[in-house]
Amino acid sequence: MEDNRRNRTNKGGRKPKADPSIHRYVFRLTDEENAKFLTLFEQSGMKVLAHFITACIFQKPIKTVKFDMNAVDFHTRLTNFYSQFRAVGVNYNQIVKKLYRNFSEKKASAYLFKLEKQTAEMADLCRKVIELTQEFEKEHLQKHK
Repeated sequence: MEDNRRNRTNKGGRKPKADPSIHRYVFRLTDEENAKFLTLFEQSGMKVLAHFITACIFQKPIKTVKFDMNAVDFHTRLTNFYSQFRAVGVNYNQIVKKLYRNFSEKKASAYLFKLEKQTAEMADLCRKVIELTQEFEKEHLQKHK
């Protein structure tokens, strides 16, 4: 009877699978076992629980994905800092152009001297940021690779 249903031409709906999964197994877990099981499932990154279970049973490799939120936060803040640093560079160029356009050479060079001091401080700050970034990468990011 089932063979007749499968061999009939189906005019609509989903195409039937060549080898459908028809066997079903049931097992029960305690609360503690279930918590461990769900943790493993979440770490695997798989979307379908049935695929995860079959991978566990047949010992297929299960990928676990761990996100270091501190590293993600660090990367986000470093990216924001870099965009602010670029904005300062654009403003710096605009200031220099306006100084030469609106002031005399003597006054413009006096203001540029003050700006040069601030630029030196900013360069020192940039060096410190690079050192801290390299230190963070050595201590925290290299361990996971």
